[in-house]
Amino acid sequence: MEDFVKMSPKGQLVVPLTIREREEFYPGDRFVAVPLKEGVLFKKVLMPEVKVEFGKLAREIEEQFRKSKVTGKDVAKAVELARKK
Repeated sequence: MEDFVKMSPKGQLVVPLTIREREEFYPGDRFVAVPLKEGVLFKKVLMPEVKVEFGKLAREIEEQFRKSKVTGKDVAKAVELARKK
C-alpha cells in the first residue's frame, strides 16, 4: 500500500516514518531533486563533514601561525584593527 504525502504551504513534504526508518533518513539529510517525465525523484546525497573540514583548516592555520611566530596577542590586535574599519 502506498503512503500519500501532502505538501505544506511552505513546499515541504513529509516522508512517511516507515520509509524514513527503512532508508535511514535523518533530520538534516540532504537530497537532490531530479525532474522526470513521470514526476520527481528525490535522491539522498552525502555532504562533506563540515566539522572535519573545518578541523583540518584550523590545524593548517595553526601550523602556519607557529611557523610565522604569530601570537595570540597578534591575532587579538588584528581583530581589533579589523573591527575599527
